[in-house]
Amino acid sequence: MTGPNRLLAASMLALLSACSPAEEEIPQGTAARGDPARAVPAAVETLVTTDPKVDADDPALWADPSNPARAVMFGTDKSDGLYVHDMHGKVRQFLADGPLNNVDLRSGFVVGGKEYVLVAATERKRFGIMTYLFDPETLDTKPYGFIPTGEEFGEPYGFCMGKWGDAFHLVPNNKAGVIRRYRVTAGASGPQVAMTGAFKVGGQPEGCVVDDETGRLYVGEEDVAIWRFPLDASEGTRPVQVAAIDGTRLTADVEGLAVMRDRGKTYLIASSQGDATYPVWQVEGDSYAYKGRFAVEGGAIDPVTGTDGLTAWSGPIGPFPEGALAMHDTDDGAGQQNFKLVDWREVRRALALQ
Repeated sequence: MTGPNRLLAASMLALLSACSPAEEEIPQGTAARGDPARAVPAAVETLVTTDPKVDADDPALWADPSNPARAVMFGTDKSDGLYVHDMHGKVRQFLADGPLNNVDLRSGFVVGGKEYVLVAATERKRFGIMTYLFDPETLDTKPYGFIPTGEEFGEPYGFCMGKWGDAFHLVPNNKAGVIRRYRVTAGASGPQVAMTGAFKVGGQPEGCVVDDETGRLYVGEEDVAIWRFPLDASEGTRPVQVAAIDGTRLTADVEGLAVMRDRGKTYLIASSQGDATYPVWQVEGDSYAYKGRFAVEGGAIDPVTGTDGLTAWSGPIGPFPEGALAMHDTDDGAGQQNFKLVDWREVRRALALQ
């Protein structure tokens, strides 16, 4: 085939390639131009009546494995402290512990012979990590202790937790790109920590998440990429790039990261602040198959117009029988910020996840 016919065939091939389904893997570096963000409605939103201007940032979800109807959502206020909401969005508790940025939790932390959920959040004024014990029997939360990260580390910014084997890990990062790993154990009068590692990315990170099943730490470098480290990495370990900021799938700043497990598959989800969307990748060993992205809009609840923190719960939680996502919304009207809850089944349906 020569001349105009060959050019026509090449053009048709390029057009067919550009129209391939979103659920097929697109190689890294290939821009999915025009890839639409699918609309997914929020099912629940949080409501705070005691503060006219909640400076929300990051959520964390928990459900009782023996009775998933017993569930709560934690949410940070960057000015004031930590909220605990029920799954209808109402406030159960507020802990006024200062400017808390990112929050995470892990179950099975034993203190005095009793199992608690360890909840922790970075505290930006005193430079450290505030910890709490959530009682799965009473659904009450109490302060546990403050862990200083030191003046040399500066303001702890992003944060996540991991449970690798029997060890609980706290993973804060700072604006200089330094990521620390602390092992935390229960002491007689509060948490005891030992710094067990440190890693580095080139720019400013924030959102991170640990996949406890694989021992992998994912970190979002806000203007550059999502990176992967082994949680037990030694200092100097080079990160592996998972997805780059390309302005199409993922738009700066990349903020929250979440891991969702569904029907034998694992998904990595990011909060793309620049366009308030959520790209999704299916994790397949060391590769990441892009599945499309969604925006929280439509339905009776106002859309997410700006996004920061993101979390996922795999499996039944509250009114969501197959999992839920929670995300920050920067504008709920009249200058208020809050968190939205999304039924995972709506995401699965919108992105045609198999």
